[in-house]
Amino acid sequence: MKKFVCTLVALMMALACFAGCSSPAAEPAAAETAPAGENAASGGTIKIGMLAPLTGAVAEYGQAVANGVRMYTEELNAKGGVNGKQIELVEYDEEGDSAKAVTGYNSLVDQDVTAIIGDVTTAPTVAVVVESQADKMPMITASATAAAVTVDQDSGAVYENMFRSCFIDPFQGNKMASFASEKMSAKTAAILYNTGSDYSIGLSDSFQEQAKAIGLEVVAVESFADGATEFQSQLTNIAAKNPDVLFVPDYYSVVALVAQQASAAGLTATMIGADGWDSVLDVVTDASLLEGAYYCSGYSIQDTSEAVQTFVKNYQAKYNTTPNMFAAQGYDAAMIMYAALAKTEEQGLDAGSDEYKAALIDALNATDMDCVTGHVTYDEFNNPEKTAAIINIKGGEATFWGKY
Repeated sequence: MKKFVCTLVALMMALACFAGCSSPAAEPAAAETAPAGENAASGGTIKIGMLAPLTGAVAEYGQAVANGVRMYTEELNAKGGVNGKQIELVEYDEEGDSAKAVTGYNSLVDQDVTAIIGDVTTAPTVAVVVESQADKMPMITASATAAAVTVDQDSGAVYENMFRSCFIDPFQGNKMASFASEKMSAKTAAILYNTGSDYSIGLSDSFQEQAKAIGLEVVAVESFADGATEFQSQLTNIAAKNPDVLFVPDYYSVVALVAQQASAAGLTATMIGADGWDSVLDVVTDASLLEGAYYCSGYSIQDTSEAVQTFVKNYQAKYNTTPNMFAAQGYDAAMIMYAALAKTEEQGLDAGSDEYKAALIDALNATDMDCVTGHVTYDEFNNPEKTAAIINIKGGEATFWGKY
């Protein structure tokens, strides 16, 4: 019996020793041996996710945004990172597909990212935002412009975790209706929009609302299904109404097709659009088909401000190409997110914790800074309050008309 008791005591002492070795006091040693980026706060790194269509039909947008994010990340890391910690960027290619965007979001969450920059286009971003709100995951999109990205359209509730560096569709639709009336002296307008695109629908609705408010007569509203490549019948109907301007709220690949078919339909209206037009001159068969057109953009390389010209110079040196609006807004999205991270890091919270994410969201809300595309503050819907650049296509080139 005595031998049994001694053995039992020895066993209990061993268990106590084992428990002591796994206590919180021993955790720093384990963290020191973990690979960099294993945890958002370990190894002097902060892990940030990036969700974008790097391949697929809208890859031109995704690659531009990604390049902007990568460039700012590298610049910041070279200067010491965020409060001494390096940013580790974890990328996921969702191919422009909403279902794959949700898969990508979950993959990034599983990799313990602290925040996410993305998504890029409207539909995938909307598909992700409900889950990200439930997770309280801080996010910023560079280019998803639909109102539904930051506000639940059924309840009107704001998605508190979601921000953007671009302006929104209603802003653009309103802006282009006013511009057509005030600066182009248009009296009548027609609209050709995509019924399968939240982006296109939102722009069309806001354009019509503003046109009605200012007395710009909308004489025709035609639509097409997502993925359509033939618009002859719609353009013929529009031509019969002889509008002064034709508003085409869609992405550059569609706009190029519309421009190529408009002449054959006998349409003489000046085409106008929104930021989805960016890069249209890279894909249209004949730039003269868009001569005189105007569209709303987040920035122009012809803006002479120091911030824009420095960004353009550095981007050209790094990627050997001229940065478009999406690259600039991607750069700004990273700048805004990392500035908020710096404020959050100062609070000494555990990275990735609920308290850390809440503090990061608060810091994003308090953004008040100069970026490449303008000075950014946020309204009550987490949308930036900023001016727009108007681009005019002249002589086969996209020229900066000015701020409006």
